[in-house]
Amino acid sequence: MSDRLLALRLFARIARTGSFSRAGRELGLSQPSASRIASELERQVGAALMTRTTRGLTLTEAGADYLARIEPILVALEEADHAARGTGELRGTLRVSLPLGFGLREVIPRLPAFMQLHPALRIDLSLNDRNEDLVTEGIDVALRFGALADSNATARRLGTCPRLLVASPVYLARAGLPDTPESLANHQVIVGPLGIGLDSCTFQRNGRTTTVRVEGRLTTSVNQGAIAAAVSSLGIASVALWNCRAELASGTLVQVLADWQMEPFELHAVFAAGRAAKPSARAFADYLATALRE
Repeated sequence: MSDRLLALRLFARIARTGSFSRAGRELGLSQPSASRIASELERQVGAALMTRTTRGLTLTEAGADYLARIEPILVALEEADHAARGTGELRGTLRVSLPLGFGLREVIPRLPAFMQLHPALRIDLSLNDRNEDLVTEGIDVALRFGALADSNATARRLGTCPRLLVASPVYLARAGLPDTPESLANHQVIVGPLGIGLDSCTFQRNGRTTTVRVEGRLTTSVNQGAIAAAVSSLGIASVALWNCRAELASGTLVQVLADWQMEPFELHAVFAAGRAAKPSARAFADYLATALRE
């Protein structure tokens, strides 16, 4: 990589992360080296691009304009490299943000085939149930369930997954088996990020729609926590089938109200707004869309 290209990529990451040390680590540079390269870039440009303070850094007006102009160029260079190779080979680092449980259970087991197709590609997985800021965190593609909060983001629908109510046999033996959505009011409900709403839940059967009010005694910030709580007989949880197939197969969880349907979860690949998606991000989304249907 040329010194100037390295400097441009470094500046873009410093601007987005607000940190010399973090941007340097992403590109294999020490903090002093990152600071020196950024200062040299400013000297070559002939303008101050960043204002450094003890609290961090901010872009100058010239720096913000410079960033807006170089980011499309960096993406275009990667596109050009990819096209010139003409082999479909992907290079560089692909940063993916995805829910913890879905990543562990469904994505990582499917990674070997994708990585064998692209041996020169490095993949950095950020596994958590928090919707990360794609630009600030340097995420190339995020996998997200449900409605998309950012209407300006570029997204591709990868598929849908059934939503289920599940509980352990031990819990159901103790509390009884609910036979209607209304009977959930007599049960302990576990609330997770993708689970039953904090105020109501809607069911359908034979053209009939019913909405019931539910109150959760236990709330967890990650979907894996909701599944673990259900396995531990703490109540009934609403989860995606992709996240609990193993427990259903083993019998540690069983489906509740199986003859009632809940709105399925939609899965999207989300790309940062305002810039073109990297070839590797598009290829990864294409691969998952196909793999998840198999």
